[in-house]
Amino acid sequence: MNHAEIKRRLAELREEIGQLETELSSTAETPEPQWQATNYYTAYYATTGFLLGGVAAMSSLLVNVVGALMFGKQPLELIRVYLTFPMGEQALDFSAVDNGLTLAIGCCLYIATGMVYGILFQIVLTRFAGDASFGTKFVIVSVLAIAVWLVNFYGILSWLQPLLFGGRWIVEQIPWWVAAITHLVFGWTMLIVYPLGRYTPYRLETEKS
Repeated sequence: MNHAEIKRRLAELREEIGQLETELSSTAETPEPQWQATNYYTAYYATTGFLLGGVAAMSSLLVNVVGALMFGKQPLELIRVYLTFPMGEQALDFSAVDNGLTLAIGCCLYIATGMVYGILFQIVLTRFAGDASFGTKFVIVSVLAIAVWLVNFYGILSWLQPLLFGGRWIVEQIPWWVAAITHLVFGWTMLIVYPLGRYTPYRLETEKS
C-alpha cells in the first residue's frame, strides 16, 4: 500500500468515525421512552391499599385499646373476642388464652384483615372519588366503613361463626357502637393516608426540562 492509498484509507476511517459519533450523540439525546400507565393502574392501587390498610388497622386498634382502658376493660379485649372466630369459645378463657404470643397473633390477624379491606377503600377513593372534595370523600369512606361493618357482622359472621364454631361471640360480645366506631376510624384513617399511595409517573430529568 503506497502513501496515497494510506492517506485515502485514513480519510475513509475518519469519515466513518464521524458518522458513528453523530449516531451516538443523536441516540444519547433521544432516550427510549419510559413505560407508564395510561389507564387506571389497578395493580398499583391494590398494592398501596394493601399497605396503607395495615396503617389504618393499627390506627383503629390503637383507638380501641385506649377506649377499652377508659371504660375499665382489658386493652386487647377486642382481639380476644375476634380470636373466637378461629378458636371458638376457648378464646374467651383467660386461662387458655393468657399469653402474649396468642394475643400478638390475634393483632397480626386483625392488621392483615385491615390490609385486605384497605384495597377496597384505596380503589374506591382513587377511582371514584379522586376529584371529589374532602367532605365528599369523608362521607364516602364513612358510608363504606359502616357498610363493611354491617356486611361483616350481620351478613357473614352472624351465621358463619355459629355454623363453624357454635356461637355468635363477635356479634354478641362486641357492642354495636364499638364495632361501628372501630370501622369508622379505619375508614377515616384511610382517607388521611390514601394520598400517600397515589400513582405519580416517574419522569427523567430530560423529560422534565
